Amino acid sequence: MRKKILAANWKMNLTHTEAESYLQSFLTEIGEVNDVEVVVLPPFTAIPASVSASEKMPALRIGAQNMHWAKSGAFTGEVSATMLRALYVKYVILGHSERRTLFGETDEIVNRKVRAALDAGLRPIFCVGETLHERDSNQVEQVLGRQIRQGLDGVSQKDFTEIVVAYEPCWAIGTGRTATPAQAEQAHAFIRSVLAGITDGPTAEKVRIQYGGSVKPDNAEELMRQKNIDGALIGGASLDPRSFAQIIRCAEAALI
Repeated sequence: MRKKILAANWKMNLTHTEAESYLQSFLTEIGEVNDVEVVVLPPFTAIPASVSASEKMPALRIGAQNMHWAKSGAFTGEVSATMLRALYVKYVILGHSERRTLFGETDEIVNRKVRAALDAGLRPIFCVGETLHERDSNQVEQVLGRQIRQGLDGVSQKDFTEIVVAYEPCWAIGTGRTATPAQAEQAHAFIRSVLAGITDGPTAEKVRIQYGGSVKPDNAEELMRQKNIDGALIGGASLDPRSFAQIIRCAEAALI
């Protein structure tokens, strides 16, 4: 069975002191977690404080929201995988829709980052998803297939199970709209079929695929009960430690 993974993407929110306060509250709310994996992805400036606070909860992992593909160099404002590893980061989000749409990241750029992360021993949370126009134009499978094949081009067979795929329909991010469990499951099943075509069936069955798009406590459990949904990448709702804790409990309840 694939272990569900719940990841909190704080985006550009919370200073390092606010992160410490958040995690103290979160640890009080959540208590012990054994059956699911929990990841918090703070902004770069809050990573050290978050790593320190996470030592009180062995099941909690800290990640980063982005990275550059180069190990070092003249890339003002960027952060490398090596730098993240030195901070004991475990995961990194790559190809998020906001990076693609607001900062012009292409499938080729995302692919370079994915391979660099794997080379450095980081686990990519590799994001894919369609826009509303693409969904309404019946291009969902075409878009997802392209993003997966190009974004994971050159990834070795052994590295595929180190990757977490996050399906995030752009039209459901920060809008309050959520794909129905049936819509999300259909997309996740298609993603797994594409992965099977790139690798093989048994390998694809081991890859965890998260859903990301206005996940909240009131819809999390039904989403988590779908066969191919292995967790969630949570944005706005994860900024409230109680809300994030409730989503994690929903994921645990879905295992029963």
